Amino acid sequence: MRVMSNDLPSPEPRLTALKAVRFLILLTSAVFLALHALHLNADFPNYSPWMDWSKYTDEGWYGDAAIRHFQRGQWYVPGDFNPAAALPIWPLVESIVFRFTGVSAVAARALTVTIFAFILFVSYLLLRRSMPGSARNRSLAPAVAVLLLSVSPFCYVFTRMAILEPMLILLTLLALLVASYISPQPGQQTLLPFPRRLIPPRWILLPVLLGFLIPLMVLTKTTAVFLLPSVAWILWVRAGYSLRPFLRLCIPTGTIAALTWLAYYLCVVRPHFLLDYRYLFSANAYTGITAATALSVLADTVADGLWIGRLIFPLAILATAIALLHPRRTLQNPLIPALLLWAAGYLAFLAYHDNLQPRYYLVVAVPLTLLIPLVFEAVWLDRPHPSAHHLQTHALASTALLTALLATVVVDARHTIQYVRTPQYTFAHAAAQIRQIIDDDKKKDPAHNPLVLSISGSDLSLMTGLPSICDDFGTMDLAVRVKAYRPGWYVTWNQVDDDKMDALSPLYHLQRVAAFPVMDDPERNLLILYRLDPASPGTPVSPHHRKPIPRLLQTSLGQQPSATQLQH
Repeated sequence: MRVMSNDLPSPEPRLTALKAVRFLILLTSAVFLALHALHLNADFPNYSPWMDWSKYTDEGWYGDAAIRHFQRGQWYVPGDFNPAAALPIWPLVESIVFRFTGVSAVAARALTVTIFAFILFVSYLLLRRSMPGSARNRSLAPAVAVLLLSVSPFCYVFTRMAILEPMLILLTLLALLVASYISPQPGQQTLLPFPRRLIPPRWILLPVLLGFLIPLMVLTKTTAVFLLPSVAWILWVRAGYSLRPFLRLCIPTGTIAALTWLAYYLCVVRPHFLLDYRYLFSANAYTGITAATALSVLADTVADGLWIGRLIFPLAILATAIALLHPRRTLQNPLIPALLLWAAGYLAFLAYHDNLQPRYYLVVAVPLTLLIPLVFEAVWLDRPHPSAHHLQTHALASTALLTALLATVVVDARHTIQYVRTPQYTFAHAAAQIRQIIDDDKKKDPAHNPLVLSISGSDLSLMTGLPSICDDFGTMDLAVRVKAYRPGWYVTWNQVDDDKMDALSPLYHLQRVAAFPVMDDPERNLLILYRLDPASPGTPVSPHHRKPIPRLLQTSLGQQPSATQLQH
């Protein structure tokens, strides 16, 4: 029998040192998270590696229902672009915030930064949950993962935008966390430590919770269906890799998910907004991949992963290769295959859709970043053969991996700090001046309609409160929409395109009022404001010819050339 001393045993020195290192890592992460909340009204950083058109449109488009609800009293504008019919979760969450803060870009972006904070927190919980109990206190992987995400300049720029991807990532992480606690039998460890008498059996409650999370993911962004194999893998592991227990877990979860989605579709969409629901899919119902281009598209899809980071992405590729080539240690952690399925599923969608926007890679960046410390720590903890050669090889490999991680943190932190130190406000200032011009004109001519027609109209509404409709997307043809709503102002980028002039010229004479240099995109760096005055009867329409567009930039709305194309 062990003799107990009267004195309390001192903590193991190594464990104490690990706790101190973990604390410093998490403290550094908290500092960089706080930096995300500075300068929320600033532009997307100019001359960054990411030429993404969402910085002109998406913050307004996908929050339009919330914006219009508070500014105009109704969220739906017939014939215009109404994505909330198919994607209602984000505008609903924004509505909760706007009820207390009012509508503003700062409030919307503060919400996204808050969601990023939850992403870091749930990521930490998920990685700790994936480890055996004895290894949790010794592991630095969860803290390192949080640090890599918090210092990432890629995450910095895109998690400060009020777009759909951060919410989708958070819901996916929550789904994985809940799935990791589900048991095919009662009595096993579960997520909610409440007395059994207060709630239904926890082995029933958790599948129900997961069954609600899945439709929330899909109603946030429909591409969430490509992430479901990752959740299914966790359930497969919880079922002990056995089919019958797996079906016992999937059937109630899948039934609740299907019924929830069908209830929304049958009770809300089909009787009221079916046209808008179908339009969102028809506007994106294309693929650029063919049998002839498949290899090049796949190569571009992988190569454009460098948008995530020129150091972090190669490390993620290396971690993936280690996990696949040496599964003896790495694949013992069920979260590693789940993260691989998450990244592979979304990359498959990107390749199929062949619309390689940098913001889409945010959904891939998170699982790949979480994968790195998990795999590298597994390699470091793997006990080598006691021979001198194996010990030396293991030491060299561990040193190289640690050096690469430190270099990544330092380089990414430096870039993020540079963006924090140099905020610019060209778009915000231009929007404020447009609002002032329209307000001043309203005093002189109260009958002139303040409604703005613009592809960036929803962003202008978010930033200034001006009413707007879109000049590109909508279930009505543009000419019909213009006749129906009679906008008084037109805001465009760099030039008036032919199709816009064809819709406007029968009704209006365009008077150029002001132009504002905004941001860095050569095709969208001048914001032009036109006053729409009624055309005089019999006035001939002046021909308007569009400036030639460079071949590499001749893309559909929302598309951009790949990084590899731009390099050439």
